[in-house]
Parts: sequence; structure tokens; C-alpha cells
Amino acid sequence: MAGSRRSFSREYREEAAKLVIETGRPIAQVAKELGVGEVSLGKWVKDYRAAQGGDESPLDVSERARLRELEREARDLRLENEFLKKAAAYFAKDHR
Repeated sequence: MAGSRRSFSREYREEAAKLVIETGRPIAQVAKELGVGEVSLGKWVKDYRAAQGGDESPLDVSERARLRELEREARDLRLENEFLKKAAAYFAKDHR
């Protein structure tokens, strides 16, 4: 299977790495969305962190648990908000 290697600009690699770091989403998920290899994106993230000095220490177990809890709460609140918007639209339309 003969394929050509794609090359990405430094800026693109940095933006992809920032997307992983700032959103906290898994490398596999972001790689699939961007259409790049997981190994490549993982290397870009590692290189970006090294270039930034690695100021940020990894989260410990309690911080990860708290982060998951907050993400779950945010998701639930978004769903409730969407439901309330739909309910308000329904009742506004029903009374006219």
C-alpha cells in the first residue's frame, strides 16, 4: 500500500495539541475529529508540553474525581437548560 505522508504546519500541530490540553478530551477522540493519527497527536501534545516548560502538573486522583463530577454536573445542567427552553417554547406557542 503506497501512500503519501501528510505534513502539517507547526501552527496546526500546536493548535491540535492545545485542543487536547485545554479541553481535557482524550487524544483518541480529538485525533479522530481532526483526521490525524493518535500516535502523531500524542507526540504533538508531548512536544507542546515540553516547549511550554511543563508548568502544569498532572492532576492527582482527587482532582480528577472532582473534574469528572463537575463535567457531569455541567452536562446535566446543559440538558436541563435545553429541556426548559423547549418547554418554554411549547407553552408560549400553546397559549397564543
